[in-house]
Amino acid sequence: MQRFIFRKKNHITLISGILIVLAFISKLAFNNLAMFTWALVIASILGIAPIALQAYQALKVKVVSIDVLVTIAVLGAFLIRNFEESAIVTFLFLFGAFLEQRTLNQTRSAIKELTEMAPESALKQMEDGEFVEVEVEEVEVGDILLVKTGAKVPVDGTVLTGEGHINEASITGESVPVSKRKDSQVYAGTILENGTIQIVADRVGEDTTFGKIIELVEEAQDSKSEAERFIDKFSKYYTPAVLIFAVVVWLISRDIELAITILVLGCPGALVIGVPVSNVAGIGNGARHGVLLKGSEVIHDFSRIDTIAFDKTGTLTIGNPRVADQEIYVENIDEVLGYLASVERESDHPLAKAVVEYIGETNLYPVEKTDVVKGGGIVAQVAGHRVAVGNVKLMEQENIPLNEKARADIARFEEKGNSLVLTAIDGELKALMGIRDQIRPGVKEDLAKLKKLGVKNLVVLSGDNQGTVNLVARELGLTEAHGNMLPEDKSAYIQELQAKGQIVAFVGDGVNDSPSLALAQIGIAMGGGTDVAIETSDVVLMNSDMSRLPHALGLTKATANNMRQNIIIAVGVVLVLLTGLFFSDWVTMSIGMLVHEGSILVVILNGMRLLGYKLRT
Repeated sequence: MQRFIFRKKNHITLISGILIVLAFISKLAFNNLAMFTWALVIASILGIAPIALQAYQALKVKVVSIDVLVTIAVLGAFLIRNFEESAIVTFLFLFGAFLEQRTLNQTRSAIKELTEMAPESALKQMEDGEFVEVEVEEVEVGDILLVKTGAKVPVDGTVLTGEGHINEASITGESVPVSKRKDSQVYAGTILENGTIQIVADRVGEDTTFGKIIELVEEAQDSKSEAERFIDKFSKYYTPAVLIFAVVVWLISRDIELAITILVLGCPGALVIGVPVSNVAGIGNGARHGVLLKGSEVIHDFSRIDTIAFDKTGTLTIGNPRVADQEIYVENIDEVLGYLASVERESDHPLAKAVVEYIGETNLYPVEKTDVVKGGGIVAQVAGHRVAVGNVKLMEQENIPLNEKARADIARFEEKGNSLVLTAIDGELKALMGIRDQIRPGVKEDLAKLKKLGVKNLVVLSGDNQGTVNLVARELGLTEAHGNMLPEDKSAYIQELQAKGQIVAFVGDGVNDSPSLALAQIGIAMGGGTDVAIETSDVVLMNSDMSRLPHALGLTKATANNMRQNIIIAVGVVLVLLTGLFFSDWVTMSIGMLVHEGSILVVILNGMRLLGYKLRT
């Protein structure tokens, strides 16, 4: 019976509304008082049924809910034969709940859109080479899949063959299609707008970037902020207090109608719903714009940030170092570059990869007796020659003489922010290369927006040499720059900032950034970074797009303001109604319920404004 009543709650609301209309028509048009009374009685009984059941369930777990207050108020009005008030109050309460649920569902539309975007099937290559449509759950890592024009990419993977343009809005929030070709990364839930590609599955199911987005956003919606926890605790004591206050008023005044009206006016509905709806709308907006906010508490803390510390490589810079300058001190350039490429191919260090990429096709020589010098470079035997490749420290260890020109070149390269790779063959310096990372396009403008949003300190913390870090800081207008930092040094510096009373966010993308991401009040991970960094962070910028950061900060500030507005609206309406009740004669039970339900809709609609939030530039 209970399930039937709850299932038909909207139908009950509609019938109650029709009965109330019929009641007033019969009275005003036909002066039929019997019809008027019976219609209101039936409307009252129908309307109170779902409310009373909810009140009963709340009392079973020892909670005095809003439904309890309304049930007592309606029963009181019914007993004093004020059928008009009892019918109107139940209808307004039920109709308000209907509108509340309807509008709340709209605030979750961003999350619903995400889940509907999840791919359901894939074209998988079978043993005979044919592609067969299978459920996406049947795809395993290493499977080869075919994606045709207009289809959703079913998993995270790497393009094997073919070319096309993919709409990655579900991952990055950016609707401009991205060109994909061999070796390009593709993500589940994105759409191939043209072309045909074959991909190899790298991540499947919940491990895909899209799967993690849905999981993180759903977890964020279920979490509660400090404000929500306070309001839950407040309403736990506030609601019984209203009930006791109404009883005391009745005992003193002997005015049962006044006491019942207090119960209706004191319902804290707008207060209870105002903060959660702001949080859900804020998280939904972030999901649409490529920003994952991991919970309501994150919104509160992020909105108060005054210091942001950045890792350099992969965050402020692209993370793909390239040879920018070179000096060769001999005439047989090809032979030197051949020895250098042969040694660097033995290493997976980013600088070594940059050197190999820069040299390109060349003659390679057999490499023997490779010795990796920690913090220095590599020493090896190449075609009978002793070759040392590394930094100045390694050259000093190998007793390689550096003449005045070489030292001047080294100083000049370092001033430009280069990391140095020196090559010595048989005890003589043969080549010097300067390698530096490129600053991300648009980062300077993004940092300027952060300053406008109230961030006072912008700090870069990097393991790179101080000269390189200073160069980046000067170019981007950062307030502090610290180089030669190990992961533990970064964590210690963040603790120093926090000890000074600063509220710190840290932005990084690597495994070595994880301690700092976890330690800062807000850890912000680049979506293209490592899984560990993403898991330890509080905010994820999808597609490693720094332009999302100002939007994220502006959004959390707008959401925090929206919460405060809703609290003021909710408390203000209750105070105005109670003041009107005691000091004027315009406040009745039905008017109080109408204004009360109206305040709930106002805070919901106010919260929904966040769905359309865009950062003003």
